[in-house]
Amino acid sequence: MARYTGPKTKIARKFGEAIFGDDKSFEKRNYPPGQHGNNRRRGKKSEYAIQLEAKQKAKYTYGILERQFRGLFKKARAAQGITGEVLLQLCESRLDNVVFRMGVAPTRSAARQLVSHRHITVNGELVNIPSYQLLAGDVVAVREKSKSLEAIANSLANSSTVYEWITWNDDTKQGTYVSVPQRVQIPENINEQFIVELYSK
Repeated sequence: MARYTGPKTKIARKFGEAIFGDDKSFEKRNYPPGQHGNNRRRGKKSEYAIQLEAKQKAKYTYGILERQFRGLFKKARAAQGITGEVLLQLCESRLDNVVFRMGVAPTRSAARQLVSHRHITVNGELVNIPSYQLLAGDVVAVREKSKSLEAIANSLANSSTVYEWITWNDDTKQGTYVSVPQRVQIPENINEQFIVELYSK
C-alpha cells in the first residue's frame, strides 16, 4: 500500500500550514525550511511553481501519491461540473478522509491505518481500502470488536467539528455520508483552479 512516509513538519513548513494536523514542531518554526527559511525577501515564484505547489499541497493534505491523484483528476475531468471542485469532492469522498472527518481518527494517516487494519465497515461490510469511494447515503461504522479501542475513544472525545454533509451517532459509533460536499463546505485551503491549470498544460 503506497503512502508518503517522509518528514511531515518540513512539508507543513513549506506550505505555511499544519496540513498534517497538530504539530508542536511546526508551531515553533512556522516558516519555510532551509537556511533562508526566515528570510522575508524570497524570490517571486513563477506561475508553474504556484500551480505545482497547489497540487503538492492537495496531495499531501489528503495523503495521495501522484499516480492516484492524476487518476482522480482524469475522473474529475470526465465528470459533469467544475473539474477542480469535482476533484476535491472525490478526495473528500475517500473512506479514510470521511473516517477522519467523523472524528474517529485524529488525522487522515491515522484514519488510513484504522481502515487498512479492518476496524471500519461500510454498509455493514468490512472495507480495508482507504481510497474506497463512498456514495451519498453510505453508512460508515466502527466494527463491533473495535468499538472499545482506546485510540478511537480518545479521538472521538477530542473531536468537536461538525460537517453538514456527515452525521455521526456516538452511541452506536456509526455515521452516514449524507451527501457530496459543496466546495464552500470543504474547509481545506487549496486553490483547485491552479491544479486544473497545471494538469491542462
